[in-house]
Amino acid sequence: MFYHLKIFLRNLRGGGGYSAINVGGLAVGMAAAMIIFVWIRHEWSYDRFHSKEKQLYMSWNRSVFDGSLHCWQWTPAIMAPTLKEDYPEIVATARTTPVRDFLYGVGDKKVNISTSFTDPDFLTMFDFPLLSGNTETALNDPYSVILTETTAVRLFGNENPVGKPVLINNQYPMTITAVMKDLPGNTAFQFEALVPTPFMKVIGWYSEHWTANSFQTYVELQTGSDPEKVNSAIRDIVKEHDHQARNEIFLYPLSRQHLYSEFENGVPTGGLIDTLRIFGWVAISILLIACINFMNLSTARSEKRAKETGVRKVLGSRRSSLIGQFIGESTLTAFIAGTIALLMVVLILPAFNTLMGTSMTLGADSGWFWVAFSGFVLITGLLAGSYPAFYLSSFLPVKVLKGMFKKEHALVAPRKVLVVVQFTVACFLIVATLVIHRQIQYAQGREMGYDKDQLVYCGLKGDINKNYELIKRELLGSGAAMSVTKTFSPMTAAWSNTWGIDWKGKNPDERVLVDLYYTDADWTKTVGTTIVEGRDIDVNTYPTDSTAMLLNEAAVKLMNFDHPVGEIIKTQGREWHVVGVIKDFIIGSPYNPVNPLVIGGPKGNFSVMHIRLNKANKTSENLARMEAVLKKYNPAYPFEYTFVDEAYARKFLAEQRTGTLASWFAGLTIFISCLGLFALAAYMAETRKKEIGIRKVLGASVKDVISLLSKEFLILVLISVVIASPAAWWAMNRWLGDYTYRTDIPWWLFVAVGLIGLSIALITVGWQALRAATADPVKSIKAE
Repeated sequence: MFYHLKIFLRNLRGGGGYSAINVGGLAVGMAAAMIIFVWIRHEWSYDRFHSKEKQLYMSWNRSVFDGSLHCWQWTPAIMAPTLKEDYPEIVATARTTPVRDFLYGVGDKKVNISTSFTDPDFLTMFDFPLLSGNTETALNDPYSVILTETTAVRLFGNENPVGKPVLINNQYPMTITAVMKDLPGNTAFQFEALVPTPFMKVIGWYSEHWTANSFQTYVELQTGSDPEKVNSAIRDIVKEHDHQARNEIFLYPLSRQHLYSEFENGVPTGGLIDTLRIFGWVAISILLIACINFMNLSTARSEKRAKETGVRKVLGSRRSSLIGQFIGESTLTAFIAGTIALLMVVLILPAFNTLMGTSMTLGADSGWFWVAFSGFVLITGLLAGSYPAFYLSSFLPVKVLKGMFKKEHALVAPRKVLVVVQFTVACFLIVATLVIHRQIQYAQGREMGYDKDQLVYCGLKGDINKNYELIKRELLGSGAAMSVTKTFSPMTAAWSNTWGIDWKGKNPDERVLVDLYYTDADWTKTVGTTIVEGRDIDVNTYPTDSTAMLLNEAAVKLMNFDHPVGEIIKTQGREWHVVGVIKDFIIGSPYNPVNPLVIGGPKGNFSVMHIRLNKANKTSENLARMEAVLKKYNPAYPFEYTFVDEAYARKFLAEQRTGTLASWFAGLTIFISCLGLFALAAYMAETRKKEIGIRKVLGASVKDVISLLSKEFLILVLISVVIASPAAWWAMNRWLGDYTYRTDIPWWLFVAVGLIGLSIALITVGWQALRAATADPVKSIKAE
């Protein structure tokens, strides 16, 4: 064993730059694969760490509207206690609904904290341990609060906050009853504080209507219960309590929520799992390319070990022992590369977490990590060393020892195949990267339908709504704002929708989903939407506009109105009269068609104030004046605002992350492929030194020699482009199929990728070819 190790180390040292390329290329490939696998493991582990994982489900709604079966996660508040009381198979239920921000006050300190309402069973159903406080009683009092560990430090420093008072929204005295350990990074729950659901009744936010879908409802089943039987039993629970309802309830495993969250016609069709599968194949492909480099260089330098193999066979070594030795050497190489790769991952992981918005760790404190790492290294070593081992052990000792070993004829086919595989994967990833970036640019260039430049919004917290008219007047008078309006939700989100809407001529059996929005005067002036018919809502000029409504073009098309102004729309028990039609604008996903939208007047609900800043001033000046006005009329709350263009840009975050990952890994694939190509070209130039010298003496030019050494590789890369193009076209068309608003894949993109691939290969090989072509032929010929 030590003798074999000595031979391995001697060959590693003797390989010089080739050994460095072999180990370095393998290390880079292993590091890329490892970081993808760590990410996949992290995403797969979401909410699977709960001890009751197999008993935990989320209640979903489903109903037919717009001609197909739709599913959504929001359910009535009254449903959770009803499920627990009426169905013995359900032993616990917990509702959750988030609040964007509650203002928590402790003395002079005031902090906005992301809060969620929930029920006492939440603490026993899920494994979110309390650091202090009693699990059984922490949420029993409506005026109790549970803080996460970091939030407790923000409010109380290093003091134990349990039992201490806190003032919510400057008017509700509450008591801290427990401190919860900070939530792990692999849970879908996101909150900094928990407040009991009954507190919603105190502040008037609670509704027991079976049509008010405002909560996410979690269910714990008895051990051994059949989920399908429970689904059959609870399916019509909403219909039983509201005979006009048409929606059904079903349970969906909590462990599948994160990865399988997309439904089509009522059937789960995927979600994040699709992205993870794609990048799983990317990881395997990158690792395969790194292993191909190892195979190529090991077999290309085979004559260096041909005599060793021949002598050992003559001395009685069996082929199986030679195969074992060579695979052992490749495994040792993989171990060295794996150690380097592990260090690379440790250094890269913080940047990767920042890019992906995660908090992943390697988990190196777990024994399972080292078992997985050892298996990963072993598999890589076997994969990289299998072909060289079988190839090198196949040499016939008689031919080798007589000098009849000719690598040129033995290696052509395998080397060509391996190089083609490498560059096929590289070209595929280049196409994928370009298509992803084209799709992002296509959606970003889509006409929004309003002007997001210098448009900001802030929540109507505290006294802003009460003092709205004074605030508006001073913002305009100070020159900070050109226009101000109140709305139900920001311009970048539709917070409400309904299928309970009627208009003249509607089919009573037809159910369509329509987005709801509310605003007061000066809305179109402030946000920059375009009126295509009629006028804007203006309650100051037209007192009856308290029940006025605007329709977007998609709603007009849905309702089949030729001239909608003056028509009556009924929704949520109110009658609205249409005063205008606005051009469609993007309020939801920029990748989807614009939904039908109805915009009600001042009788609606308001949560947001939009301000069009004065472009004649510096933005900093406008914000300073805006802060002064808001602090004057709302002193108890911190000054907070959001630029609409920044909020809109966040809609592209998921695709941008995918595009960035694709770019990184495409670049790594190209880099690893070029390392192998560079080493192969260098070795070819070295082994054909004498031939090149003779050709030059006989009159060959530098161009002829470069062509001789480069032509084979360029042909292989061209074959790779031809193979990769249809595969990439098919795969990216499937990926684009998830987007209604999508770009195309032009033919010239594949031509561009072909030119990129050929250029990369030419630069990589050409440098070595140029060195060989310009070398002194006299030195080459007299080498022997």
